[in-house]
Amino acid sequence: MALDKTGGVSRRTFVKGGLAASALAALAACKNASTSTDSSTTTGGTDQAASGGTLKFYINDPVAIDPYNVQESEGTQVEHILFDSLVNYDWDKEDYVAKACEKWEVSDDGTEFTFTLKDATFHNGDKVDSASFKRGWERLADPKMTTPGEIGYHISPVAGYDDMVSGAATEISGLTCPDDKTFVVKLSYPMADFLAVCAHPGLAPVPQAALDDADAFLLAPIGNGPFQMDGKWESGQYINVKRFDDYYGDAPKLDAVNFSIQKDPDTAFREFEAGNIDFCQLLTGRIKEGLEKYGESEDGYTVTPGKQGLIGAESSIYYLCVNVDDPVMSDINLRHAISLAINRQNIVDTLFEGVRKPADCVFPPIIDEDSSNVWEYCAYDVDKAKQILADNGLEGTEVTLSYNSGGGHEDIMSIVQGDLEAVGLTVTQNSQEWAAYLSGLTDGNFQIARLGWIADYPTMDNFIYPNFYSTADNNYSRYNSPEVDAAINKARAIVDEDERKAAFRAINQQIADDLPIIPIMFYAHNHVGSEKVESLYYSPQGLAGLASASLKV
Repeated sequence: MALDKTGGVSRRTFVKGGLAASALAALAACKNASTSTDSSTTTGGTDQAASGGTLKFYINDPVAIDPYNVQESEGTQVEHILFDSLVNYDWDKEDYVAKACEKWEVSDDGTEFTFTLKDATFHNGDKVDSASFKRGWERLADPKMTTPGEIGYHISPVAGYDDMVSGAATEISGLTCPDDKTFVVKLSYPMADFLAVCAHPGLAPVPQAALDDADAFLLAPIGNGPFQMDGKWESGQYINVKRFDDYYGDAPKLDAVNFSIQKDPDTAFREFEAGNIDFCQLLTGRIKEGLEKYGESEDGYTVTPGKQGLIGAESSIYYLCVNVDDPVMSDINLRHAISLAINRQNIVDTLFEGVRKPADCVFPPIIDEDSSNVWEYCAYDVDKAKQILADNGLEGTEVTLSYNSGGGHEDIMSIVQGDLEAVGLTVTQNSQEWAAYLSGLTDGNFQIARLGWIADYPTMDNFIYPNFYSTADNNYSRYNSPEVDAAINKARAIVDEDERKAAFRAINQQIADDLPIIPIMFYAHNHVGSEKVESLYYSPQGLAGLASASLKV
């Protein structure tokens, strides 16, 4: 998922995202099992008493909170506590666990998944049944939506998906409901990671109300999760949610969550210091100061009293997306020179005090840490960059760096601009508000654009397919390699995990020379909770476990 803030991910998210895929191995020894999931995986309610209170949580204004189009970190943060998908990734167990389903079965050929659902209701009292999952998934692919969604590619392996997207069919043939509690998904081809796809927050069920009053549902979606909307989304101001008392799983401890929409991290942090926000970002350049003042979390992911600062690794990457269809940026030599000119370590050290790591490929270490992944042109080599420009008559080439405003990206882009000008390029900056910025990416109105990607689910596939497959919605660079497409299709069907990882490592290197993106750094949390927070887990995907969070009340 995409990130729209300095510490967040680009538009698909997690990043596993959202809000994180590459830090998986590093996390295994330092997560708290009691807080590692966002909501219950049990079959019934609990006797656990709620501790109460309203937690105030900073976000930027989302693009969407309706599951069919949750494409970035902010909207996903809200949506994932309003809705439960079929399964959930447990970072402590490093495995998938049942969430809205009781169990699942996979056919011998790996093309059919059968889910048996738990007994649950939507926030309006409607029953959560198999038809509601079919309805929810089909909205992702429905071209007749007023604003068609941009995350449908997640279910592209499902039989009949292409027919619905093209308008040739009004439903997805691979989704069937033998009875109210049985949801069957038939794939067009085997995909070993498909269970991971089913954990995506957008693959949630929706009630009939989502079709009957789509406009109202956009601003006040009706879900099946531990929290329900309290009023509607007030753009630029807030989104309020409250505990859903008839939730089928463990009851949230909090009474409510106030998602406080602020224009930028600086404003949010000032509100935090004034006692008006309970969770926000530490400011760039002041991370260690914040850790000294508020204390550092023991595991990097869990806020507790006196240990409130989080710097755990994320399954996410900050990168520059290059529009390879642009007449200037289509020159591979220019892309090589630009990447070599950027001092990634300086960005990490200057702005993030060494907390983050320079990126040398597309996979964050928490997703796959392997020396064979390194991209040649991610090295810092000013002399080589200058030589490439000189050899190809590219000195003085004018390029524009685009980025979304209000997320702290100005400082990063200014360093990049200085690095590029140091090798003889002419650079200008262009910033826009997040929603307009995403529209520009979709329309191809850019040369080089800042993006972040956090894993929607922690697989190597989730970093490769959405960003580099020729027809994937998130492929903003317009990268089109038939050889890479074929390799991705083949890799997705490999059942053996080691063989599948090796195949994706090879694809990573196929992409490396083409440089449709320029990796900059791997994210780490730079967040902090207030002294009011008793416990709050913030996952490597950048999703807060608000269903298990508690305040000192």
